[in-house]
Amino acid sequence: MPTTSQNSTLDEKPLSARQGDNVPDGGFQAWATVAGSFLLMFCGLGYSTSFGVYQDFYVREYLLHSSPSAISWIGSINLVIIFAGGIIAGRLHDRGYFYPLIYCGSLLMSISLFCLSLARANQFYQVLLAQGIANGIGTAMTYVPSIAVISHHFEKRRALAMILVSSGASLGSVFHPLMLNKMLQNPRLGFGHATRINAGLISGLLLLACCLMRTRLPPPAKHLPWIPTLRRFVHDAPYVFAAAGWGFLNIGLYYPLFYLQLDSTKHGIDPMFSFYVLVITNASSFVGRLCPTLVSRRWGIQIIFTVAVGCASVPVFSMVCIHDIASIVTIGALCGFFAGFIFALTGPLVSVLTNDMSELAMTFAGLGALIGPPIDGLLLTEEFIWWKPAVFSGVMVLASFGCFLGMIFSHRRNAVDLVSQ
Repeated sequence: MPTTSQNSTLDEKPLSARQGDNVPDGGFQAWATVAGSFLLMFCGLGYSTSFGVYQDFYVREYLLHSSPSAISWIGSINLVIIFAGGIIAGRLHDRGYFYPLIYCGSLLMSISLFCLSLARANQFYQVLLAQGIANGIGTAMTYVPSIAVISHHFEKRRALAMILVSSGASLGSVFHPLMLNKMLQNPRLGFGHATRINAGLISGLLLLACCLMRTRLPPPAKHLPWIPTLRRFVHDAPYVFAAAGWGFLNIGLYYPLFYLQLDSTKHGIDPMFSFYVLVITNASSFVGRLCPTLVSRRWGIQIIFTVAVGCASVPVFSMVCIHDIASIVTIGALCGFFAGFIFALTGPLVSVLTNDMSELAMTFAGLGALIGPPIDGLLLTEEFIWWKPAVFSGVMVLASFGCFLGMIFSHRRNAVDLVSQ
């Protein structure tokens, strides 16, 4: 999912101004960097958000001695490392460590996936170390820098460049489930060979990305200290509401991404169709990312974002009604669409609320992604009681909706107070 730290970096313009240089807004090196960032998003976040494929496979076939809740920790730890680790990676990028982050992160991602292929059946800790922790660290090292570097090359056409880069995660979350489901169900390949083939493809793309990407400007001379940032955050009511909202949102919204394919399989849906559930969801997410530009200018980012969060609770609650292919397709498509819509507006919403505190929101988002799926697994139990996690996740999305309503009212009150002064 797109988070907030990198978006605020992209919204800043002092970088080129300090150098007295015109941003090229194009050219071979600029578009090559976009292509490299696209590939990093494709291999990093696109792969991580495809964990629903592994959740289904591990629960049914590979980690039979582990509960669904325990297995979901693999994917949730991976995500929280990406989000929270992005804070550290963003700070290191601002200090001029772009190339070490990209090269070392890509290498770690590659090694972690090849190590995953060596993990034995029912050895939970091996999968957790390789896929959850090592891959999460590698992705975190590349995630924020791969997006922040776009501001070195684009200013007027930055929105277009960012759409292209972020589409890498969307297309990756469509491609990886297709590839993995086909190979994991092939008895001639097995888990080890299937994972190595996927790791080989990702490694090649990561190598190409490292060759394509280049920085253009030196790091800034001054850096915002963490403590003043935290103090300003505590006294900024709209941003506090928004940060809490992002936390609740991730608790609830990752339930479909992690469990929809398993839900489909356990409800007796044709396994061959169930393998395409995540593809449908993630393809709808890509469509959802393209729609905010059509409506946000008319009604405002805050209102559109909040309405989308409220609407997202409907398909999450509706997961209690899954019983046939039509319900699976409808719920998956709606969950994906609203998730993509929300994620596309996250960066612009942050820029409305603040200019320098977005890294804190990344922490709240990461905490939500960390605790949400395991709680869903605990509620699900090994007897697969599906209504409990669906209701819990829906309530969490509604709680997020309430927080964002609080954000709107407090932001407007601050604006009125400012005018009255």
